[in-house]
Amino acid sequence: MVYLLTLPFRILFGLVLLPFALLALPFALLLLPFLILRFVVKAAVALVVLPFVLFIGVIVCVALAIAFSLAILVPLLPFALLAFFVWAVVHAASRPAPTII
Repeated sequence: MVYLLTLPFRILFGLVLLPFALLALPFALLLLPFLILRFVVKAAVALVVLPFVLFIGVIVCVALAIAFSLAILVPLLPFALLAFFVWAVVHAASRPAPTII
């Protein structure tokens, strides 16, 4: 709906600015080789830097996984120790099984 409401203004401004756009076209064509060169340089830099960025990203993900695991497991450590002590007391107090010769 907004597109249809602004259509007359865009047509008017497009027709008014058309001569300026046609005058700017040769300058844009002169700028095109530099834009292509900029793209090639950026692509080369990206190909050189990408392995380092991926390596650091993997290291950060592993560190975050370890930190998250510790954040979840450390509060549960007292319960694990309590369970271990109960198991040790029960294991020490139980009679050994009779051996059959």
